[in-house]
Amino acid sequence: MSYDSNNIFARILRGEIPCKKICEDDYSLAFFDINPKAPVHALVIPKGAYTSYEDFAANASDAEITGFYRAVGKVAKQLEVTNEGFRIIINSGVNGGQEVPHYHIHILGGHSLGPMLSHKS
Repeated sequence: MSYDSNNIFARILRGEIPCKKICEDDYSLAFFDINPKAPVHALVIPKGAYTSYEDFAANASDAEITGFYRAVGKVAKQLEVTNEGFRIIINSGVNGGQEVPHYHIHILGGHSLGPMLSHKS
């Protein structure tokens, strides 16, 4: 899949669409989800044009990978969810529920999140 430079996260990175920013550094931007699924629901996106987890893992530089994942930890701490617990979700591909074709991580917390998945036959 080729990168769509007009996806919503690319437009947020360019400042074309506003976001409620949590923090930003050379490698990432973190902001609150506009449709939260938990009391705390943030997104962390890399600044590079990566479509999915697989794309990021295969093509990002070591500095980008390290910087990005350190930012995820920093955001979780800043959101004060680290003591009680939180969930990190990476949706990848159609069957994984990825809606925006720009790699991103969801950080959810603020209360008990229940079981990870329920299987339906």
